[in-house]
Amino acid sequence: MEISFNRETISRAVDYIIDHKKHTVIRIDGAMGAGKTTLISEICKKMGVLEATSSPTFSLVNNYQGKKEPIYHFDFYRLKNPNEAIDFGVEEYFESGYLCLLEWAGIISEHLPLSYDHYELKWVNETKRILKQIK
Repeated sequence: MEISFNRETISRAVDYIIDHKKHTVIRIDGAMGAGKTTLISEICKKMGVLEATSSPTFSLVNNYQGKKEPIYHFDFYRLKNPNEAIDFGVEEYFESGYLCLLEWAGIISEHLPLSYDHYELKWVNETKRILKQIK
């Protein structure tokens, strides 16, 4: 499955992710600048987050309040060692049953749960992106 979208049609990708969600952990891979944070911000809005969202590059995780429950947004880009994720309790977040949206999750691949939704976001040009479901 692949979805082509731009800034004006990003809701198509967001709706697909939400409508086909099988797990509470959602991994979104993509190159720097592909739009991972933008896509996750739009997912958060769709899930009822009213506050401004941003990449948790330095804090590793941002907590947001959705319509009914918390949403956790992770960015593992700055980790030097995958075990740093264990040190801040990533497993407890994954086991919480709440939505966990992951950027740069390949860095902690050995600590990911066995089951999660996985997408790849590809930058095509200045306006076009492609979202591909991996598993």
